[in-house]
Amino acid sequence: MTTEPAMEPVSLAEVKAHLRITHSDDDEFLSKLIVGARRQIEARTSLRLMAQTWKVYLDCWPERGVIALPLQPVISISSLSIYNADDVATEIDPAHYYFDRASKPPRLGLRPDRHFPKPERALNGIEIALQAGFGTTQSDIPQELKQAMLLTIGAWFANRGEEPSGQIPLVALDLMRSHRTVRLT
Repeated sequence: MTTEPAMEPVSLAEVKAHLRITHSDDDEFLSKLIVGARRQIEARTSLRLMAQTWKVYLDCWPERGVIALPLQPVISISSLSIYNADDVATEIDPAHYYFDRASKPPRLGLRPDRHFPKPERALNGIEIALQAGFGTTQSDIPQELKQAMLLTIGAWFANRGEEPSGQIPLVALDLMRSHRTVRLT
């Protein structure tokens, strides 16, 4: 990740209303719980909730010319670059590749009639800069995931120090179920 989200999927005011808290004594702690809950839900669902920027690296071009992106949903591809032996990046013209956001996972396809130079740097010679997330505003986030965050924050707040850290309540896991990506190995 190169840039954290500008805001969280749920606001401090929403969390305080959910927990029926009217004072500001716990605002700093609740703000930390909001970030922690977002990160846990992102990890469990393999989704990025709020818009955030990332760089994805590859050592070489894939054999079939299709790059499965490890993040979803992807809003946009900012750049595709290759590195030479002196660690200087050269950006590839977007006309030479296409972005398939409809697939899960999203993919970047190299146009078959174009020549793609081999990266000269052995490790991480290809760099893809992208923006991932459902969007830039809280209203872009699926309601089930926002509710899962509120329930998780509520459980963590109510049970400080009593449960193993990072436990997500079962009802929150149920809300997240329709958004999880299941991978077969």
